[in-house]
Amino acid sequence: MTQQVLIAVADGSEEIETVTVADVLRRGGLEVTLASVMPERMVMASRGVWLVADSLISETQGKEWGAIVLPGGMPGASNLAGSLVLQSLLQRQARQQKVLAAICAAPAVVLGEGGLLAGRRATCYPAFRDELEARAVRYENAPVVTDGHFITSQGPATAMAFALEILKSLKGEEAVQQVAEGLLYC
Repeated sequence: MTQQVLIAVADGSEEIETVTVADVLRRGGLEVTLASVMPERMVMASRGVWLVADSLISETQGKEWGAIVLPGGMPGASNLAGSLVLQSLLQRQARQQKVLAAICAAPAVVLGEGGLLAGRRATCYPAFRDELEARAVRYENAPVVTDGHFITSQGPATAMAFALEILKSLKGEEAVQQVAEGLLYC
């Protein structure tokens, strides 16, 4: 059975981070579901690009996810943090020690604020460093940081490396090599 990945999206989510992760993981043979935390499946991303989610977040409850991915962007990360359904899914994923991945503002605004990263190493968009550290998280100035089942990344320019690290955690180095080669990612 193909592993399932949930990417939560909202009005204000960062386009590059959302689409890059979805694309790379699908190239790697994973089944990806974009789920909107907004009342509608259509969301207006941070730079005015419309994204059409596969489902609403409420329709994803009760499913098993190999990974849950949180793109950044503002106010996208705040909109994700405000979803009680998503927060419940994140808590469950953390208890099961399954992959939780967040990029840009999302490590601080969603995972940090939810207490999920306390005592761990993580990175985020540099402007959110203080917010992350205020939640007992050890900030690392690196493009991607993996600590246990948590994967965090800094922002749009690190989205490809972030996506490949998520793929590695779910399918291994061989899958990463195949996808990276096909993308001419050096």
